[in-house]
Amino acid sequence: MPLRQGCQAGLGIKHTDDGIMTSSSTASSALDCSIAIQQVVASHADEHPDVYVGLNAGEPIAEEDPDGRVAPFGTSIDLAARICDRAQPSQILAADVVRQLAAGKQFLFSDLGDTELRGFEDPVKLWELRWEAAEP
Repeated sequence: MPLRQGCQAGLGIKHTDDGIMTSSSTASSALDCSIAIQQVVASHADEHPDVYVGLNAGEPIAEEDPDGRVAPFGTSIDLAARICDRAQPSQILAADVVRQLAAGKQFLFSDLGDTELRGFEDPVKLWELRWEAAEP
């Protein structure tokens, strides 16, 4: 799946110090986009660094930055970042809420169990989204 096609439903992009944060209108579009990103990176592995993906769903707080762009923040964003911190190279990890929202779709997940994440009192159930490299 081409990156542009796989990530069409993205609503916003924010560059962080060492990454990129995107938002999507649905869990399925976020999962499709994550797979598309990993497939593009895998097809150019000798040119690109490893990519780690962490997904969460929630209602972030939004405020405008000095340039007039909406900058989301809050617990749902923090949780996505902590999930991303747990990912290995080329891995896509998702909170249980993302898997539940995408139930019945074409996505395959592996249960990683409850995981302690820095800054969160309760363990978070994580799932690995299974994906395959695109055909050349």
